Amino acid sequence: MNIDDAIFQRLGTEREVLTVSQLNARARRLLEEVFPQVWVEGELSNLARPSSGHMYFTLKDSGAQVRCALFRQNAARVRMDLRDGLLVRARGRVSLYEGRGDYQMIIDALEPAGDGALRQAFEALKARLQAEGLFAAENKRSLPSHPRRIGVITSPSGAAVRDIISVFGRRAPFIELVISPTAVQGRDAAPQIVRALQQADRAGFDALILARGGGSLEDLWPFNEEVVARAVAACRTPIVSAIGHETDVSISDFVADVRAPTPSAAAELLSPDTQAMLLQLQRCQRQLQQSMKVRLTRDNLRLDALRRRLRHPGERLAQQSQRLDELELRLRRAWQYRTEQRRQQLANLQGRLQHQHPERLLQVLHERLAQLQQRLPRAVQLQLQQRRQQLESTAQSLHLISPLATLGRGYSILLDQQGKAIRRQQDTQPGQQLQARLAEGQLTLRVEGQQPHTLPLLD
Repeated sequence: MNIDDAIFQRLGTEREVLTVSQLNARARRLLEEVFPQVWVEGELSNLARPSSGHMYFTLKDSGAQVRCALFRQNAARVRMDLRDGLLVRARGRVSLYEGRGDYQMIIDALEPAGDGALRQAFEALKARLQAEGLFAAENKRSLPSHPRRIGVITSPSGAAVRDIISVFGRRAPFIELVISPTAVQGRDAAPQIVRALQQADRAGFDALILARGGGSLEDLWPFNEEVVARAVAACRTPIVSAIGHETDVSISDFVADVRAPTPSAAAELLSPDTQAMLLQLQRCQRQLQQSMKVRLTRDNLRLDALRRRLRHPGERLAQQSQRLDELELRLRRAWQYRTEQRRQQLANLQGRLQHQHPERLLQVLHERLAQLQQRLPRAVQLQLQQRRQQLESTAQSLHLISPLATLGRGYSILLDQQGKAIRRQQDTQPGQQLQARLAEGQLTLRVEGQQPHTLPLLD
């Protein structure tokens, strides 16, 4: 850094009093020496265009902002349509406007910083059109092998049209070229390209070339517009897309029937090489002559073979008679063999039928029935014994919980005249008659009184 260290060292050790102008001048020099040139990316805002031709705006991001000045001579070189909200990259020096003490950037160049945004828009449109089937291979048309009239949609003043004309003039000067002029860059390019495509499609060309030279993503953007892609897809004429250099890819390339890496390559695809065609014609002529010689030689050999095979009809009849005798003998042997085979099969079936006679099956079932009759009494006796034991166990359990067993231990059950059991003293009245049921017999009782306290139980 070219900084006057002595000035700042003196500011730290001596009490030098500066005017505001001196302070701002030194701050400006410091900023301009530390940041003589820097690239900054941000979003345009507060764009102002005074009559002087200068431009003033603010560059900002999510956390900060900086004021910028773009003077007239540099503003004239900007090819973009500047507007608030546009993402740009700005090149310039960091400075300070001494009159107000405002920190600012003096811009000398601007370029769009939306390559990332444009790339996202490119991928989004590509995915959507691909999902609609605009890139499908089955929708692609084949290029004509021998076109006579070709339309070229491009800028009439660009290098692309000169390259295309040069290739056709060298390879196929007999093909008629018709230039459909259109803008290939800028805001008005896309509508012009669509209009040129529609007019050329109606003109009856054998094929179309959509071309332009190389450039940045922003320069090639008209060929990534959806309206252009749909216009290419709607064309009935086969289209070769040749946008930019070999590494450039546009939406139009995907929609077109064929993509060429360069405009010259597109011309080579549609222009048959005259010299190559003559060489191919000569080669085909030699192949035809050779094929005719081979065919005649083969046919002569075949004719000789047929002459040697030709025999008298009587000899052919004798051979057929001998063949008939052979077939008769074979038929007799086959019939005898078949008859013997059927006889053996019948004997096997009779043996199987005898083995499965119903009388034998009845004997087996009688033996099974006798066994079951012997097992039945034992099974019934065992079942009865199990049920008797189960009944005795159940009766014993029932006796243990029976009220009669309780009565047998000296307890009784008191019943009112309706036969309802008395459980509480509140259910009786003095003088009321009750029935006491004992283990053996029952007693008639009269209530003389009620005792509030519970008597202890006697076992």
